[in-house]
Amino acid sequence: MSIIIKPVVTEKMTAQGEKMKRYGFVVRKNANKIQIKKAVEDLYNVNVESVNTMSYSGKNKSRITRRGIVAGRTSSFKKAIVTLAEGQIIDFYSNI
Repeated sequence: MSIIIKPVVTEKMTAQGEKMKRYGFVVRKNANKIQIKKAVEDLYNVNVESVNTMSYSGKNKSRITRRGIVAGRTSSFKKAIVTLAEGQIIDFYSNI
């Protein structure tokens, strides 16, 4: 099973990737920084300088419908921000 679930492609992360060479990934909850670094280096053939991780908890959500109140919960996830070495880039849009 892969450590990296998907890249975070948002307007903010795209701007950080262009300016500061920082890229975001949603990763498995039990992955540590060393595993994330190795997975990114193997998958994208780049040199990773540092890894920062954040764990997000799920939130309760509810909405009112014709049938009454529908309650649910969003899933929790872990996000990793990877800083690359100078001169390295990751192009997420090359396969489109």
